[in-house]
Amino acid sequence: MAQGGEPIAIRQPLMSPVAMTATMEQRAAAAEQPRYRLARWARPGLGLVLPVGMALFWEIAVHMGLSNGRLVPPPSVIFNTFADLGRTGELQQHAAATLWRVGWGFAFGVAGGTIVGAIAGYSGLMYRLVDPTLQGLRAVPSIAWVPLFILWFGIFEASKIILIAVGVFFPVYLGVMGAVLSVDRKIVEVGRAFRLSGFAMIRRILLPAVLPAYVLALRAGLGLGWMFVLAAEFLGASSGLGFLLIDGQQLGKTAQIVAAIVAFAILGKLSDWLIVLMSAPFLRWEDVVARQ
Repeated sequence: MAQGGEPIAIRQPLMSPVAMTATMEQRAAAAEQPRYRLARWARPGLGLVLPVGMALFWEIAVHMGLSNGRLVPPPSVIFNTFADLGRTGELQQHAAATLWRVGWGFAFGVAGGTIVGAIAGYSGLMYRLVDPTLQGLRAVPSIAWVPLFILWFGIFEASKIILIAVGVFFPVYLGVMGAVLSVDRKIVEVGRAFRLSGFAMIRRILLPAVLPAYVLALRAGLGLGWMFVLAAEFLGASSGLGFLLIDGQQLGKTAQIVAAIVAFAILGKLSDWLIVLMSAPFLRWEDVVARQ
C-alpha cells in the first residue's frame, strides 16, 4: 500500500522480441502436432489408392463382361492363387529362396560399391584409373553376364548371387563416388581449420554430407538387385519367384504369373521401406521441403 492507502500497481515485465518469437513458435508447433500425426498415418494409405483403384476397376470390368479375364485375371482370381500357393507352402518356399539370394547379393554389392566408390571419389588417381572401365561394364546388360557366370561358377547359388551383386554394385558405386566428389570444399576447409583428425573429418563432415545420396544409392541398388534376381532365376533355378513365374508360363497359368509379379512388387516395396526406415534416424537433421 502506498501512503494514502492507494494500492501499488505491479507492472508485468515486458517480453523481449526473442522470447515472444520463441513462444509463438512453440504454440505453432503444438498446433501442428495433430495435423502432423494425421498426415503421418495417411501417407501410407494414400500410396494404396492407385493400385487398389486399378484392381477394383479391373474386377468390375471383368464382372460386367467387358473382358473375359483370361489374359489378365481379375484380383479375386489372383488372390485365390495366392491362397492356394500359400496353403501348399510353395509361395513361402519360393519367396524365401528369392529373398536369400537378394539379401546376399545386396550385401556383397553394397560392400564393393561403397569401398570402390569412396576410393574413386576421394582419390583423383583412382578415379581416372578405374572409372572408365567401370562405366563401360555398367552398360553391359544383365543377361549378357549369365552365360559367363554359369561357365565360371556353375549353375548353383554362387552364380546367381554374384549376378545380383553386379547389379547392386554399379548404382552404389556411382552414388558414393558422386556424393564424395560433390562435398563442398568449404566444409572440408572448416574441418581442417578446427584441426580435425582424419577419422573425425570422416565422421563429422564427410559422412553427414554423403549420407543422403548414399541412402538413395542403396535404394537404387536394391531395385536393380530385384531385377537381376529375375534374370538369375530364369536360368538354372529350381526355386524362387522367377522359377514360379516361368513355371506358370510353361503351364499356361496366367494367374500364377501375375501372382509372382505381385509378390515381387510387394517384397521389393517392403525391402525399400526397410531401408528408408533404418536410415530415417540418421537423416533427422535434414531440413528439406519433403519433410514439411
